[in-house]
Amino acid sequence: MVPSKNRLAVSCPTEEQNLIKELVALSTTEQIRKIRELPVSFEEKKHVRLVESSKGFFSKYVTGQYFALYLSFIQKCKEDVYLWVLLCCFLPLQSIRRFGYNIKSARQTLQLWQGIMKEIGGKFGSSVLNYFVLLKWLLLFNIFSFLVNFGFITIPLLVSDLSPNVSPNVSFRGLELLTGAGYFNHTIMYYGSYSNETFRGLVDYDMQLAYFFTISVYMVLCGLVLIFSMASSFKKNYALADQASNSAWQLLCSWDFSITNEKAVNQRKNNLRIQLMESLSEKAHRERQTTSEQLKQYGIYFGSWLLSTGLAVGCGASIFFLCQYEDEVRKSTYCCRNPEAETLLVPFVVSLMNMVIPLFFSLFNKFEQYSSQRKQIYALLFRNVLLRISILGVLCYYWMNMVPQKFTCWEPIVGQALYRLVIVDFIFLMLGSLFGEFLSNVIGTRIQPRLGVPEFDVARNVLEIIYAQTLAWIGIYFSPLLPVIQILKFFILFYLKKVSLTHNCQPPRRSGRAAQMKTIFIFLLFIPFFVGAVSIVAYTAWSLTPSEHCGPFRGLNSTFSVIGEWINDVDKVSSTEWVVWIYQNVIRSEVFYFLITLIILVIIYIFWQLIQGRKELIVLLRKQIANEGKDKSFLLDKLQDLQKSCPKVNKKQKKRTTVCFARFYSKFICLQFFCCCCCFCTLPNVLFFFSTQADAQLSAPLEISPTQTRWFRFYSLASSWRKRRDAAPVAFQSRRTFPPPAP
Repeated sequence: MVPSKNRLAVSCPTEEQNLIKELVALSTTEQIRKIRELPVSFEEKKHVRLVESSKGFFSKYVTGQYFALYLSFIQKCKEDVYLWVLLCCFLPLQSIRRFGYNIKSARQTLQLWQGIMKEIGGKFGSSVLNYFVLLKWLLLFNIFSFLVNFGFITIPLLVSDLSPNVSPNVSFRGLELLTGAGYFNHTIMYYGSYSNETFRGLVDYDMQLAYFFTISVYMVLCGLVLIFSMASSFKKNYALADQASNSAWQLLCSWDFSITNEKAVNQRKNNLRIQLMESLSEKAHRERQTTSEQLKQYGIYFGSWLLSTGLAVGCGASIFFLCQYEDEVRKSTYCCRNPEAETLLVPFVVSLMNMVIPLFFSLFNKFEQYSSQRKQIYALLFRNVLLRISILGVLCYYWMNMVPQKFTCWEPIVGQALYRLVIVDFIFLMLGSLFGEFLSNVIGTRIQPRLGVPEFDVARNVLEIIYAQTLAWIGIYFSPLLPVIQILKFFILFYLKKVSLTHNCQPPRRSGRAAQMKTIFIFLLFIPFFVGAVSIVAYTAWSLTPSEHCGPFRGLNSTFSVIGEWINDVDKVSSTEWVVWIYQNVIRSEVFYFLITLIILVIIYIFWQLIQGRKELIVLLRKQIANEGKDKSFLLDKLQDLQKSCPKVNKKQKKRTTVCFARFYSKFICLQFFCCCCCFCTLPNVLFFFSTQADAQLSAPLEISPTQTRWFRFYSLASSWRKRRDAAPVAFQSRRTFPPPAP
């Protein structure tokens, strides 16, 4: 009977079967090595390994013919399975993935101003692009505010059958577009035209609750969006920022890859070269500065900040006295031809201050000569923020304390004042873009070419739109439809700034970290302005008494009292006791807010400690890297000194010793090889002879075992190595050197 291996060799003479036959006789390690060395693809290697592993089992029980049929059947089944997997799984997945890519590209194409954003980023860089991104972001805020207010406050009032509180018998004259008074005072534009009734229908709709919760939910959502945006931006740009690597950042990381315009690229290169030269010269100047020069510089800083603070405080005080003068003019209306036009005096002066005073701040920056652009921008930002906060603070103080005492329906008066501020600020922004930047371009290119084309002042423009958005946040309580004006304002301002930028301005000469500046802008939008607006709205709802004759909260002690009345109505329903318990024991409990504040402070402290620990770990790791570099340098120096101080050895004596040792060592190794070969070659022959005598199949051909083959090869290799060593003994000298013998 022919063994199974011979049957397989006869029935399957293909290359694959011969390869599998060779693999069966090898060990597992040799099989893996042999399969890895095959010059075929990974799929074919996996197939060979699968067949080889299955052959070890089936070759014992299946004849060669059936085994070959089995292999062909398995291969055909695999091809069918692959085809069905391709048709059923892969192609639908590809279609779904392609459909997702198409939706993503279509969504990016349909995004507002996507093409314009790419054009601006390619010509002027990321720092200028941040302004337009923030403008678009604030526009989306106002669109959401309008949809919420119009959907939950205005539409229920319009579809109700209730008659308006005041009959609109005033004609429209056109001046109302600037003043917001007159005809607009009797429309749904302001707080006073909204009812305090509950609309009866399929579902009762309480206007007081709708007004309160709509404003509250919108402000909370805006705050959450700002907090998460600021936190994510701070984590990316400031968590591991190293202030000491400013020069390395300028050299390696300051290039703006969003720029694609050739002219802008060349200008960017020139600006970067000038900036590096200025940084090096400023560093050398600081090193050469004496103590008297430093004291003089600090004196200039102190004087500039003193003047800036005085200007901001003076502007706030002048606005307060101007508001009082406006009240006196309003009382004596008989001496004025057009009393509505007199109301434009305060917003005109406020906008004029916001446009002129920052020019003095920029002049102060030129005298101060800050060492870095970042310090210069931060100083200018802080001064402008201080100016606008002082003006808004004085106005809000006047609105919250003076106006309620002088008017019985005071909320529409505040709404009209905010409307006028928004409109006049928009007019000044348009004039600044059309004439300010245009005249600067004409002067810099034709009259005084040394000045050059003006730069686009990112910091000043960003503060302008932040200030405009703050007015909208404050006015949302007094004028629910004020976001409509803000939407039109931002929409027109976007195209106006885009045209002015492309025709009148150039990119900033000194490059700043655009991502970090974006973080600063979001921080300024949140901390001084949004928090201030929320504080004013919360103070109005919590502490001030609403008007008794107009508005949805008429007759209440405060706006927040509507929640108490709603809880009293809910308490009458038996299944809502838990709502009353939460209101009485959680919302109105000072202990709850104290515990919440304490928990937040503990969490902040824990995270602050984690941040400090990670910063210390980073400092230690940097020191460790520096110390390892010093250690390597020290060891290299010692090694070089040791090599220089070693005694020189006689070359002839060294060569003679090396040759003698090499001959002795080679003879010893050859003797060991010969003994091992004799032992291991004789023993397998004896065992093989007795095993072949005891075998029952004497007719089987004599085969040499793999062990014999391996040792024969080893013996022949040793013999050839000995012959080559005898022929050229010098080539086999050892590389090791030994010291000369002692005399």
